[in-house]
Amino acid sequence: MENREQARDKTLITDPKKINAAHENVQLIEWEDFDNELARLWSLTSALKEANEKKQSLQEKLQSLIQVKNECLNKLNELEEMRERLEARKVVMANMSTRCKVATEDAKKQEEMLSTEVRSLLVAGTSLSVARKRLQEANRLLTEERGCVKLKNVQRKLRARQQFMISQVSLLYPVKILVGPAQEQELESYSSSSRLGNPSASKPVNQGSLTILGLNLTLLPFTKMSFFTDKKEVQRSATALGYVAHAVSLIASYLQVPLRYPLRLGGSRSYINDHASSIDPASSDLSLDTTLSANVKLAEFPLFLEGQDTTRAAYAVFLLNKDIEQLLNFIGVKSLGPRHVLANLKELLRSVQSSEYIDT
Repeated sequence: MENREQARDKTLITDPKKINAAHENVQLIEWEDFDNELARLWSLTSALKEANEKKQSLQEKLQSLIQVKNECLNKLNELEEMRERLEARKVVMANMSTRCKVATEDAKKQEEMLSTEVRSLLVAGTSLSVARKRLQEANRLLTEERGCVKLKNVQRKLRARQQFMISQVSLLYPVKILVGPAQEQELESYSSSSRLGNPSASKPVNQGSLTILGLNLTLLPFTKMSFFTDKKEVQRSATALGYVAHAVSLIASYLQVPLRYPLRLGGSRSYINDHASSIDPASSDLSLDTTLSANVKLAEFPLFLEGQDTTRAAYAVFLLNKDIEQLLNFIGVKSLGPRHVLANLKELLRSVQSSEYIDT
C-alpha cells in the first residue's frame, strides 16, 4: 500500500499536467475535518479493494461456468451423434427383423413342402416295397418249372386270342389274288415270306393282282393324275385304301402296337398323320426312319385323290405301307417292299394266322 502511494506521489510530482490538474482541483480541508476525510478515504480504499477482489472472484467463476457450458455443449453434440447412430441401428434392426420374419415364413413353407414330399416318398416307398415283394414272388414263381409253363400257356392263349381276332379282320376284309396282269393295278408278288434273319426266301415269277373285299388298288392315278383319269377308278382306290386303313387299325389294336403314323378313319375319306411335318412329300428320297418329335404338330395326309394333291395322297399311301411294315416287324416278318400295300397286308394276315405265330 505504501509503495502504491509513493508511486502515486511520484507520478503526481513528475507529471506536469497532472500537477496542474491537481492544483486546479485542490480542495482545502480544514484540520478539524482531516481525520474524518482520511477515515472516509481509507474506507473507500478498502471498499474498492473488496470490489476488485469480488470482481476477480466473479471473473474466475464466470470463466469456470463458460468452460462448463462448453463441455456441456460438447456432451450434447456427442449425445446427438449417439442418438442418430442409435436411430440408424434401429432402422437396421427393423429391416433385419422384417427379413427374419420373411425368412421364417419361407422356412415354414419349405418345411411344409418337405414334409409333404417326405410323406409322398414314404407312401411311394411303401408302394415300391409292396411292388418289389410282388415282383420277387412273381420271379420266384417264374423260376419254378410250373411258373414257366404257366407263362408260356398264358402267352399261347394271348396269341391264340390275337390270332382269332385278326382272323375275323381277315374275314371282314379278305385280301385275294386274281390271276392275270393289269397295268393300272397293283401287281404284287405274293409269297410265303421268311422270318427276319432268313433272307433265302424268293418271290415267284408269275404275278397276279390283289384285291381287298373285291376292290383293286390302282396306284397309277396317285403318281399321274389327268383330266381323262377314270373317276370311278379313283373312288374305288379311295374305298380300298379306307378298307386297308381300317384293317391296319384293328390289327394294331389287337396286337397292342401303337402305330408310328396314326390313322383318322373315315371310310373312303380317311387320313394318316405324320409327326415330322417338315418332310417334303415331293422329295424322291424319303427316309425310312422318320424322327418323331412330341413338340411337332401332326400333319394329315389324305388317303384319297378327289380334290387333293396327288403328291400328298401318294405320300399318305407310303405312310400307310410303313405302318404295315411296322406290324410285320413286330411279329418278326420281312416286308415285301415300300409300294406293296396289299401284299404286305396279306402277308401280315397270313403270318398271324399261321401256327408258327402261336409257337413263337
